[in-house]
Amino acid sequence: MTVGFARPKVADLVFHLYDRSVHPELLHVFAETEVKRPLFHARIHICEAGHLISFRYLEKTITEVTTSKDQPLPRRKRYMERRLVGNRDEVIQFPNGLCYQMSFNLELVSPEIFLNLHQELLLDSRQADVFFQFPATNRFAPDALSLIRTEIGSRSLLLHTFHTFPENCAILRTQTLFEV
Repeated sequence: MTVGFARPKVADLVFHLYDRSVHPELLHVFAETEVKRPLFHARIHICEAGHLISFRYLEKTITEVTTSKDQPLPRRKRYMERRLVGNRDEVIQFPNGLCYQMSFNLELVSPEIFLNLHQELLLDSRQADVFFQFPATNRFAPDALSLIRTEIGSRSLLLHTFHTFPENCAILRTQTLFEV
C-alpha cells in the first residue's frame, strides 16, 4: 500500500525573496538542476510546496522561494514576503546591475478544467528542465506536478514554473527573469 503525498493548501502558500542564499536543506528537495554561464550561476530546486531558485551574479546572490507559510525560513535579509493569491508582478533593480522580475498567477479552476490542464502539463513535462510528479493522495486523484522550464541567454535566465495542487484544483504559475 502506497501512501499519498499531500501538498499544503493553496491558501497557505507564500512567496519569499532573499538578498542572500537560502540553504536547500531547509526544504525537502525532490528535483534540482544547475545553470552555469560565464556571468552567472543558478540553482533550481523543486520542493514540496513549490520551488527554490538561487541566482548568483558577481558577489550577489538572490533567492526566490515559494513554500507554505508554516515552513520555517530565515528572516535575515528577507527582501520580500507575499501571500500567493491571485496575480502579482514585481520588478527590482539591484545596485550591481542585476534586474529581477517576477510574475505569479494562482488559479483555482473546476475539476474538469484542472484534469485537462494536468494532462497538458504531463505532456509538457517532457521538455521541462526540472520535473517531479508527487504521488496522489488517493487512487482517484491526479498526482501533483511541478515542472520548471528555462530559457537561458548569455546575460539572462528566464524560468517558467508550474505547480499543481489537485486537492484544491489549483495551479500556481510563476515567471521569473534575471538579467545582468
